[in-house]
Amino acid sequence: MAERVAIILAAGVSSRMNTQMAKVLHEVCGRPMLAYVLDACREVGIKKIYVVVGFSADKVTEQFSSRRFASHTETAEDDLVWVQQDEQQGTAHAVLCCKEHLKDFQGQTLVLCGDGPLIRTQTLRTLIESHEAGQSAATLATAVLDNPAGYGRIVRDEYNNIQGIVEDSDCTKEQLAIKEINPSYYLFDNQVLFEAIQNVKPDNVKHEYYLTDAVSGIIATGHKVTAVTAVRPEEAMGVNSREQLSQASKIMQRRIQQQLMEKGVTIVDPDNTWIDARARIGQDTVIEPFTYIHGEVKIGQNCRIGPFAYLRNGTVLKKDVVLGVYTEVKNSTLAEGVRARHHSYIGDAAVGKNVNIGAGSITANFDGKQVNKTNIGDNCYIGSGAILIAPLELKDGSNVSAGTVVSQESASELGGKANKDVSQ
Repeated sequence: MAERVAIILAAGVSSRMNTQMAKVLHEVCGRPMLAYVLDACREVGIKKIYVVVGFSADKVTEQFSSRRFASHTETAEDDLVWVQQDEQQGTAHAVLCCKEHLKDFQGQTLVLCGDGPLIRTQTLRTLIESHEAGQSAATLATAVLDNPAGYGRIVRDEYNNIQGIVEDSDCTKEQLAIKEINPSYYLFDNQVLFEAIQNVKPDNVKHEYYLTDAVSGIIATGHKVTAVTAVRPEEAMGVNSREQLSQASKIMQRRIQQQLMEKGVTIVDPDNTWIDARARIGQDTVIEPFTYIHGEVKIGQNCRIGPFAYLRNGTVLKKDVVLGVYTEVKNSTLAEGVRARHHSYIGDAAVGKNVNIGAGSITANFDGKQVNKTNIGDNCYIGSGAILIAPLELKDGSNVSAGTVVSQESASELGGKANKDVSQ
């Protein structure tokens, strides 16, 4: 099997997004668009990824300098090589910026766009398999769209062989009617790629160096080029506007929820539920409507969440936890059997086993200068309307009466066993 690397094009400025942020950093279901493309590359065995950056390059590299956006397999970020494109002169120019890194590389080079978060690993596998089975110099994965406007068209001859790719702005009237499009999924023999790029000219209405012209050049020199229709219409969509960002997020949300339901999670009303791509939810947990789960949240088995619950980054729920209506949890760990059924806020807390938190009770975790920690022992009872002022530690079995304001100074006065009736 040939050695394989990837080039990700992530340098462009998106005027249609009307943003001061790099386009590839805009989030889809809690993760930057670029993170999904990197994950797909890693999942097909790519060990070295060259990311071409330009606009707001320092922000892009900063975001991915830690493991924050590593894949779910916890791949380290040392597989990334950042390549600067000072002037954005087109896709072929972006690839050419990688020449110094790859001029002697004899394997295969996968080229993708960083603003395509809906990419699927299976599509890349099909692309790779087709390339190797056909012994091609270049292989494209294409899509067929009912409305192909804005995309480069795949031009084939009467024998169905690809003859080239024509950008939408350069199409003739006949070519505009073609529905097979180029969503920018490429696999090249590396040496053939860079030889072809040397000959690309900016002979188009945008005066840019198109990677599609390199494909045409490879065809013209007699090398075999294959185009396999493997890209689903939804994953062909790049994100070039806020509207498309919203559309991509809705599609990704369906995927996230579908995967969770296949793993045994009940989502009562998917259309009125939002779950971050980084969330992990255990078997037989039920997510009620209007629940919002954001960030790296871990939920165990047999929990019931919502309706109208809000779980924020850093939250960990062990098994058999119940969070009810208008309950918010942030950066807290709730042990097995915890109940917080009504209008509660639990922030920066560690809550022990079988704790009942009554309606309207909160942890007051911020003193105006810093966030403080609350530790609640096992089998505690927190009455309705209680305010727990952090920093605070409640011993096992503490019983907080309804409406009580508890500080560390007054906590020593609490005693008795927790009320075993946690059904309120």
